Amino acid sequence: MDMDSKKFGIRFGHLATDQRVILAVLIVAVFLAFAIRTPAFLNGQFVIFPLIRDTAVITIVGLAQLVTLSIGHLNLAVGRMAALSAMVAGFTYERLGWGIMEGLLLGVAAGALVGALTGYIIVKSQVNAFIVTLAVDFALLGLVTFTYISLTDAAAFTVKPAGMDVVRAGSLADVCLFGWCGPSIIPLIIFPALGMVAVIAFLYHQTRLGREFLATGANLRAARLSGIPVDTRVIQAHTLSGALAGLGGIFLAFVNGSFSAAIGSELLLPSFLGPILAGTALTGGVVGVFGTMLGTLLTLVIRQGLLVGGIGLETLNIALGVILLLALSANKIRTSLTDVFRKGKGK
Repeated sequence: MDMDSKKFGIRFGHLATDQRVILAVLIVAVFLAFAIRTPAFLNGQFVIFPLIRDTAVITIVGLAQLVTLSIGHLNLAVGRMAALSAMVAGFTYERLGWGIMEGLLLGVAAGALVGALTGYIIVKSQVNAFIVTLAVDFALLGLVTFTYISLTDAAAFTVKPAGMDVVRAGSLADVCLFGWCGPSIIPLIIFPALGMVAVIAFLYHQTRLGREFLATGANLRAARLSGIPVDTRVIQAHTLSGALAGLGGIFLAFVNGSFSAAIGSELLLPSFLGPILAGTALTGGVVGVFGTMLGTLLTLVIRQGLLVGGIGLETLNIALGVILLLALSANKIRTSLTDVFRKGKGK
């Protein structure tokens, strides 16, 4: 009986300190709390569908931030990189008449190029990534705004390529097999997001490149002494971050229905919330890939719940700030819980 109790305690201890389990429990609890308080929160078309769709987009942007966090850097330009990629894609659709995939690929390539340039500047100048990405953010803000003003009358590209409405409003209800169609509350855009989560998880768990990203973030000097091409890895990480930010920006433009300079202006804080809630370390070396989607979903459930409940924007911003502070304290809380369960195991 004592042995069974110890095994149960160990298993419970692992679950209690698993960030993904904690996030899943919190999501369910918060969702039920909002549903009980405000029944309108359960509206599939106007609440659940947009909630999952926004989760898909912001998860991709969160992965962009996660990649730079893994090497111990911050990417403060993630929102502007998203805006630049969306602008490039919108230009190809409106002025060149390209198809949806061609424009998307060129937009992602533009984000990757800016990310590579950012990484190159960091490596060659040896200036902190915080300063460099902040400077890039301001530069892109001016460039994107100037381009829209110069090339458009409404400061936006409004042409919708074929297939854009499917990405924006398509759901599993549009997919039928043997006469059975899926639920309408699941947007199709969630599947590219899940694909990106799987790719990034594979990168960090199964490839040498991912392990070297983490080693670079954990201890730069030790990584260099062990033969890892640290400078190359920094450039590669920022390139991947730019590409992911670009993809998220283009998807956000699809969701909004137009390509404008405002895209990405509110992505910086959400890009940190998902990875940090998942346990990704600000100092590098530790990432939580699958948890990034859960962390993003949790913040959006809270945001949507407050909006449906009629809570003002000021209160919403306070709630997001509190969530970020709690996320930054999560590692200390997990460490304390682990110590408690270890002591219990020792007894």
